[in-house]
Amino acid sequence: MMLRLSSKGQLVLPKKIREELHLKSGERFQAQVVDGRIVLEPMRPGLIDQLYGRFAGIDLLKDLEEEHRREVEND
Repeated sequence: MMLRLSSKGQLVLPKKIREELHLKSGERFQAQVVDGRIVLEPMRPGLIDQLYGRFAGIDLLKDLEEEHRREVEND
C-alpha cells in the first residue's frame, strides 16, 4: 500500500491495516530505522497500565483485614 507523508510529517495508516492489527486512535508506536527502512511497532500497554484505575474506590485492604480477623476468631 502506498502512503503519503503530509507537510506536517504525518502518515495515515490505511483502515485495512488498522483493523488487521486492532489499532485504536491514540495508540503509541516505537519507530526505528532498520537497514534504511522505517519500522513502526505498536506499543501495547503492560499489565500495570491495563489494571490502572480498575480498582479505584475499592478498599482492598479492608477486605483482607476482615478476612484475617475471621481467621483469627476461628482459631
